[in-house]
Amino acid sequence: MEVLSSRILLRPSDVERSQRFYREVLGLAVYREFGPPSHPGLVFFLGQGLLEVSGGSPGEAPGPVQIWLQVRDVRAEHSRLVAAGVTVTRSPRTEPWGLVEMSIEDPDGVRIVLVEVPPEHPLRRDPR
Repeated sequence: MEVLSSRILLRPSDVERSQRFYREVLGLAVYREFGPPSHPGLVFFLGQGLLEVSGGSPGEAPGPVQIWLQVRDVRAEHSRLVAAGVTVTRSPRTEPWGLVEMSIEDPDGVRIVLVEVPPEHPLRRDPR
């Protein structure tokens, strides 16, 4: 699998408290902010990686930590992973925010989200 970018996803019980901790206490710089201004998700620089601290979505697997992997073609990875015997917990689909996403789990149940950024998505045009 060719991974284009990655990040750790943290889905805390109190999003605002955790965002304040990472931003103000640890002093992590913000890579990007997304979502509604009243409840934004934040992505922080984390050395050579990224940490996203945002709220969960309905139907997400339990547990606060996930791994986010950007790939070129989610549907091709879906086919490859199914052929390799990997259990897909969520088939590829285009989300309301415009990304194509699917989910698998590692052997210990850690959720791994594979993401494709379509050519027309704002992330392709917005370098933030």
